Amino acid sequence: MNKILFEKIMEAFSSVLPITIIVLISSVVFVPMPSGTILMFLLGAAMLVVGMGFFTLGADMAMMPMGEGIGVQLTKTQNLLLVILISFFMGVVITIAEPDLQVLAQQVPSIPSFTLILTVGIGVGAFLIIAVLRIMFKIPLSILLIGGYILTFILACFTPPNFIPVAFDSGGVTTGPITVPFILAMGLGVVLIRGDKGSQDDSFGLVALCSIGPIMAVMALGMIFNPSGADVEAHTIPEAATSRDVIRSFLTEIPHYAKDVVIALAALVFFFVVFQLISNRYKKHQLKRIAVGFLYTLIGLLVFLTGVNVGFIPVGLLLGTEMAASPQLRWLLIPLGMIIGYFIVMAEPAVHVLKKQVEDISSGSIPQNSLARTLAIGMAAALVLTMTRILLGIPLMYILIPGYVIALVLTFFVPRIFVGIAFDSGGVCSGPMTSTFLLPLAMGVCAGAGGDMMKDAFGVVALVALTPLVVIQLMGLASKIKMKKTAAGAGPMDAKAAGKIIVYPEVDY
Repeated sequence: MNKILFEKIMEAFSSVLPITIIVLISSVVFVPMPSGTILMFLLGAAMLVVGMGFFTLGADMAMMPMGEGIGVQLTKTQNLLLVILISFFMGVVITIAEPDLQVLAQQVPSIPSFTLILTVGIGVGAFLIIAVLRIMFKIPLSILLIGGYILTFILACFTPPNFIPVAFDSGGVTTGPITVPFILAMGLGVVLIRGDKGSQDDSFGLVALCSIGPIMAVMALGMIFNPSGADVEAHTIPEAATSRDVIRSFLTEIPHYAKDVVIALAALVFFFVVFQLISNRYKKHQLKRIAVGFLYTLIGLLVFLTGVNVGFIPVGLLLGTEMAASPQLRWLLIPLGMIIGYFIVMAEPAVHVLKKQVEDISSGSIPQNSLARTLAIGMAAALVLTMTRILLGIPLMYILIPGYVIALVLTFFVPRIFVGIAFDSGGVCSGPMTSTFLLPLAMGVCAGAGGDMMKDAFGVVALVALTPLVVIQLMGLASKIKMKKTAAGAGPMDAKAAGKIIVYPEVDY
C-alpha cells in the first residue's frame, strides 16, 4: 500500500509542478509578491500534492466500490419508486458533502449559504434520478442533454442577468472530488447489470446530467432572491511576515476544514452502513479496505483543501488584481491564462479518476495521456475566453449560447461514448483548483479592471465546464473519421482484420 501511495503522490507532484513554476515565474517577472505570500503558496502546493495522493488512493479503495455497488443493487431491484428515492437522496447527500460548492456559496452572501447548497443538492438529486433511469431504459443521452439545456436557456430569460453566471458556476462546482468518483462508479454499476450492446457507452453521462439540475435550480432561486451586483464577499490577503506566521495561517484553518470534511464524509459513511446492513453486499475484507479508503479520502481532502484555500487563493487574487490594474500587463493575462489553464487541469483530483475510468471502460483504446492533453487544450481555451470576457466586458451568454449549440450539434456526429465522456469532463474539470485559484484570479482581474463582480468575475467555472464538451467531441469526431478511412482502405480479405483496429466496435456510425 505504501508503494501505491508513493506512486499516487509522485503522480500528483508531476501534475502540480508546472502550475507552481508558472506562478513563481509570474511573481518574479510580473507581480512581485511578499516573501510570506510566496512561502504560503509553496507550502500550499506541497499540501496539495500530498492531499491529492491520499485522495486518489482513497477514491480507488472506497468511493468507486461504494458507488459501483449501489449502482448494481439499484439495477437489480424491481421497485422503481425505491430507485427514484435512493437516487434522489444520494444526489442531495453527496452534493451537500461537496467542498467546492461550499467555497462558491461563501462568495454569494446575499443568499444564505445553506439555502444555496440545499437548492443545488435538490437539483442534483432530481437529475440523478433522470440519469439512472436513462441507463435503465436506454434513453439516448443526446435527447436529454438537448432538452435540458433548452429548458436552461429558457429559464435564463427570466433570471436576473447578474445571477446567471453564478447559476452556471453552480453546475460546474457541484461535480467535484467527492461527487465525481461516486457518480462515475454508480453509472458503471448500473451498466454492469445490463451487459448489452452499447451499455458501456451509457456508463458515462451521469455527471453531465447532474450538472444541469443545479443550474436550473439556482436560476429559480435567483428569481426569488434577486441578488444585487454588490453582494460579493471581499477577499483579503493575509499578512505573513515570518515563517511562523505562515505555519500559523495553515494551523488555524485546519480545524475549520476538518469539520467540513468530517461532516461531508459522515453522511456518506452513514448511508454506506445502512446500505451494507440491507444488502450485505461486501465481505469482511472488502469492508476493511473500504474503511481504510474512507480514512485516506478524509486525510487527502483535509490536506488538499487546506493547502489550496490558504496557499492558493491569496496568490490568485493578488496576481489577477495587480496585472489587470496595470495598462502594460493586463493584456498579458490572456496568454498567461492560456498557459495556466493548460497545466492546471491536471491538478484537479477528479480528472485522475475520470482518466482511469475512461481507459478502463474503453479497454485502453482511449489512453489517459490523449484524454489529458485534450482536456488541457479545452481548459486553456476556457481561460483565454475568461480573461478576454472580463477585460472587454463581454456578457457571458454571448459565449455560452453558441458554445452549447456547437456542443449539442456535435452529439449527432460523434460516437456515443465520446458524448458521455465530453459532457462528464465539463463537470470534472471544474473542481477545487477552479474554485480556489481560478475564481479568485478572475475576481482579482475583475477588481483590477473595474468590472462588475457578479456579471464578470463569476462565469469562469461555467466556461471551464463548457470547453471540454467541444474539444472531447472533436477528438471523437477525428477518431471516427480516421476509423472510416482505415476501413475504406482495407480490402475484402482484410475486412476482418480491419474490424480489429476499430476503437469502438459497439458504436453504430
